[in-house]
Amino acid sequence: MKRNIAIVCGGDSSEYMVSLRSAEGLKSFFDNDKYNTYIVLIRANDWHVMLNNGRKAKIDRRDFSFKEDGSTVFFDYAYITIHGTPGENGLLQGYFDLINLPYSTSGVLVEAMTFNKFVLNQYLRGFGVRVAESVLIRKMNANKIDEAAIEEKVGMPCFVKPVAGGSSFGVTKVKQRDHLAPAIRKALLENSDVMVEGFVGGIEISQGIYKTQDKTVVLPATEVVTDNEFFDYDAKYNGQVKEITPARLSEETAARVAKVTEAIYDILNANGIIRIDYIISNENGEDKINMIEVNTTPGMTATSFIPQQVRAAGLEMKDVLSDVVENQFS
Repeated sequence: MKRNIAIVCGGDSSEYMVSLRSAEGLKSFFDNDKYNTYIVLIRANDWHVMLNNGRKAKIDRRDFSFKEDGSTVFFDYAYITIHGTPGENGLLQGYFDLINLPYSTSGVLVEAMTFNKFVLNQYLRGFGVRVAESVLIRKMNANKIDEAAIEEKVGMPCFVKPVAGGSSFGVTKVKQRDHLAPAIRKALLENSDVMVEGFVGGIEISQGIYKTQDKTVVLPATEVVTDNEFFDYDAKYNGQVKEITPARLSEETAARVAKVTEAIYDILNANGIIRIDYIISNENGEDKINMIEVNTTPGMTATSFIPQQVRAAGLEMKDVLSDVVENQFS
């Protein structure tokens, strides 16, 4: 019998519409000979499944089931593609753990940690992963910031960003000390904690990876080229970017990046497909690998990085998704 797959999207963050696009992409990628796929939309207390006849049915949150034509339908697996809360920060994972439903992402601890950029950076730094200097600012102390001390620690220019969130919502590249305060206020609209992070110049790349019990698949990295100040929302979703897969790295640097990507996956004990963003800086003629962010629910539209990288690797998305799902049942 085919497995019933819930493609869980929506969420309660600014990335709501991005999540819906990823869900549509995933539904088009899954192997219909193996799986019955349903898009499940979650927003606040409204949980419902989109039926194939265009109607929708309410999700019973006691067991994540729903009614269709008078019968109760149960899911075998949840593919989480919520970018932001509650699907990227461990909340939804905890719920699925309670009802014993396998899911596509890492567990509660890993999701909570990777969702908080500052916590993740400090954790990975302890394993020797190279990250930029950063300062944490909490909302309650935002009106007491010492701008000179921040500049001394992280330098200028720097990035001000919400510690939790994605798609570059609330992110500002700051070039002058007196621009810190408005940038912090902007970031606080997205999250109650803000990270000020030192600028690292170089080549921006992003690399996907997944593992099963039988194999490790490190995908070709994508190079991000934009004339914008940084890889912001317009660059990501409005075409103001050039994406080159595989990235234009030397063979030696590409191999080193792949090794770091696999090491981070193992340090986190990750599950499913993750994507790691880096800046490759050049210091005294040597490429340095600077980790920027770990994405545990990467975008899955047809033009997103992961599908691009899968194609560049000579693989098919339907086979990759089957690998990820079936790994939970092997």
